[in-house]
Amino acid sequence: MKTLPLTIRLHPADNVVVARLALQAGTTVSGENLTCAQDIPAAHKIATAALAPGQPIIKYGQIIGFASQNVARGDHVHTHNVSMQDFGREYAIGADVKPVAVIPESQRAVFKGIVREDGRVATRNYIGVLATCNCSTTVVRRIADAFGAEVLKDYPNVDGVVGLGHGTGCAMTPGGIGMGILRRALYGYVTHPNFGAVLLVGLGCETNQLHEFLEETGLKTGPRLRALNIQDQGAAATVGEGVAWVKALLAEANRVRRRDVPVSHLVLGLECGGSDAYSGISANPALGVAADLLVAQGGTVVLSETTEIYGAEHLLTRRAVSREVGEEIVKLIKWWETYTANLGGEINNNPQPGNKAGGLTTILEKSLGAAVKAGTTALNAVYRYAEPITSKGLVFMDTPGYDPVSVTGITAGGVNLVCFTTGCGSVFGSKPAPSLKLATNSALYRRMPEDMDLNCGTILDGERTVEEMGRQIFDELIHVASGRKTKSELFGLGDHEFVPWQIGVVV
Repeated sequence: MKTLPLTIRLHPADNVVVARLALQAGTTVSGENLTCAQDIPAAHKIATAALAPGQPIIKYGQIIGFASQNVARGDHVHTHNVSMQDFGREYAIGADVKPVAVIPESQRAVFKGIVREDGRVATRNYIGVLATCNCSTTVVRRIADAFGAEVLKDYPNVDGVVGLGHGTGCAMTPGGIGMGILRRALYGYVTHPNFGAVLLVGLGCETNQLHEFLEETGLKTGPRLRALNIQDQGAAATVGEGVAWVKALLAEANRVRRRDVPVSHLVLGLECGGSDAYSGISANPALGVAADLLVAQGGTVVLSETTEIYGAEHLLTRRAVSREVGEEIVKLIKWWETYTANLGGEINNNPQPGNKAGGLTTILEKSLGAAVKAGTTALNAVYRYAEPITSKGLVFMDTPGYDPVSVTGITAGGVNLVCFTTGCGSVFGSKPAPSLKLATNSALYRRMPEDMDLNCGTILDGERTVEEMGRQIFDELIHVASGRKTKSELFGLGDHEFVPWQIGVVV
């Protein structure tokens, strides 16, 4: 077997390297001609040069922070000796835009999709039961719970009945930003192609009035959309009526058949969760390769988590197809700086404790590793949270970094498949869009084999290249879009992860 180096150098200009495995103090790193001054945990950083206070720490060829004290060659570089400070970034809008040779439709890969009557293409066939407010959540879940595996065994083409509740919808400012976000999210789920039919359940007195929501969005009730208010008849009667409505739909919903459709119908959401320092070395760049392959096939790739591109936004603006798109990214960063400051926080409150244990020191480092999952193609559009996604190629949606909130936004936008990279081991589902889990390291994959779909740690182990792993991810996306269940689906995750972003006054 080939002996792998003890550390990983990501860029010639870096003044830190990453430990491939845990290293003891006194270990000699021959490739860097240094000796570890302390024990270095796996995935953590080692200084390759002496640094004075205020000098930048360079990783990925970019600034990830500044030395907060004297750092000697061979020292462990982490939160104890790294700080954040302001520095300029060159946005250079459009400087790195490259033309994409899109493959003709006749030559594109295909998957087994479900084509709805209006031409939209689904990767799953669910019936949705959605709450308009927190007070209807229990009723919604009682309705969905009536349709377990025993009931659905006679309807093999129905993937399930999903009850989606949430913690908002009342005590909100009518017409405010929070109400707008909630209604966009609900609209996106009601109209999502992965739902063959939807039942909306309200209470009756909440701020997010059911009839107002329908009027504002232009949604019309009919055979595939029903609306009920609990206060019209009581909770038990509403559950009974909802169950009866779903039962009556099952036979019709089961008639769907999958057929070959081009992968250009895929709208892929990219997500990080429970990241470690290996994320930006293995899973995220491999996912970036898969993203580029999908864009070349005419598909759509959605990057999000604005708080987790902070420090890497200048790399995205360089790929913006227009000044308007590039400036929109900059505006979002400025908005988030103001928003967090007004609430007594800062964007660098992220990374989380698990991220730091996994070797990530600052949000700049985390963001630089996260952004690579978007591949290399041009950035074509920027969307508000839960706004319908209409552009092809790589696009961006403004969301928080918190996984359930982020994935709720992009799913509402139309994502019909999610790729979720994790280094610590996030367990997450995103019904109605299947979520494919990518482990960044082999230790995680061995520890949680029933939760992780693919092991990108093979890159770190020297068994696969980033490009080879990216191709494997792309192939797996086609299988999942065609109906293969992901690990999160097999476990039943995804019924409680509908979490619309809450902004605004709660009164």
